[in-house]
Amino acid sequence: TYIELMDKTTYLNHYYFITCLSFLMLFLEGGAYFSLDAYRKKQAFNLVPKWNIDSIKLLLGIVYFYAGLAKLNSDWLLRAMPLKIWLPSKYDLPFLGNLMQQEWVHYSFSWFGAIYDLSIPFLLLYKPTRKLGFILVVIFHVLTRVLFPIGMFPYIMIVSALIFFDAGFHKKIIALLGKTFRIKSVTSKTLISKTSWRPALFVVGLFFIIQLLLPWRYLLYPGELFWTEEGYRFSWRVMLMEKAGYAQFKVVDQETGKNFYVDNSDFLTPFQEKQMSTQPDFMLEYAQYLATHFTAQGHKNLAVYVESYAALNGRLSRPFIDPNVNLLKESRSLKPKTFILPLDDTIQGL
Repeated sequence: TYIELMDKTTYLNHYYFITCLSFLMLFLEGGAYFSLDAYRKKQAFNLVPKWNIDSIKLLLGIVYFYAGLAKLNSDWLLRAMPLKIWLPSKYDLPFLGNLMQQEWVHYSFSWFGAIYDLSIPFLLLYKPTRKLGFILVVIFHVLTRVLFPIGMFPYIMIVSALIFFDAGFHKKIIALLGKTFRIKSVTSKTLISKTSWRPALFVVGLFFIIQLLLPWRYLLYPGELFWTEEGYRFSWRVMLMEKAGYAQFKVVDQETGKNFYVDNSDFLTPFQEKQMSTQPDFMLEYAQYLATHFTAQGHKNLAVYVESYAALNGRLSRPFIDPNVNLLKESRSLKPKTFILPLDDTIQGL
């Protein structure tokens, strides 16, 4: 979490999920049984409160279901975007390469992805369909791992889905691990921990209220969400858009009118520049950073303007930020950013 917060150009829903899960685990009885705590204290508890298990199930359900809701938009379902852009580049995959060039495959993947995300929490919750659901989890995440460079996330989601299986299933896994690594089981006369759960329940309850409401904050902002990205983060909108941009910053002396253009590579890595050129809040922060940097070099009465263009989900590139707005006059806040030029198109859906 610390590393992620150091540079928000690295933000991914996948990292955010791990942060949320790790935070949630701080308040659960994760060390009650088959843990270092139990081994060190020579005391294990055979039971944990049911809400401990249900909390993890709920978090996984939110991730999947909200990701499915976000896919119910015209770009994803009716234009197969951005999969129509991404999948053809996988032509070198054995057996699958030729399929990735077919338009019907792009639409099939788009529709299957939406249906999968919306249905998988319920398939895993319902015992008769649980095994089928887990098989689909494995197939889906192995396939995404093959097609996209998203790190450990597929494996984490596969293992996390095991939480939906009953206690007997996990006891078999624990017995196998104990036998394999020759770990002696620790027994206790106390079946359940006597820890007070009320403070933890309060924090976990507040956490889930935030998780349920935060993804809807985009409704408070005008304009097309994928274009402005106001309210886009922390809403489980997973791999929904392909956006490319160009941003040329101009620093102006407001007294003399003299100006010069900034070479972004002097200040940003290539990845940072790529992310900055498509996200308005990054542009604003970068403009303010440039002002601080050049003021320290002796320049005074500065204004910073940007000429920028962006292309979204296969649309032609178009002007992105108003080039006549001095970005130093804009404040960093949660208010709508009026310097973003409107997208002359509408993406229907949630």
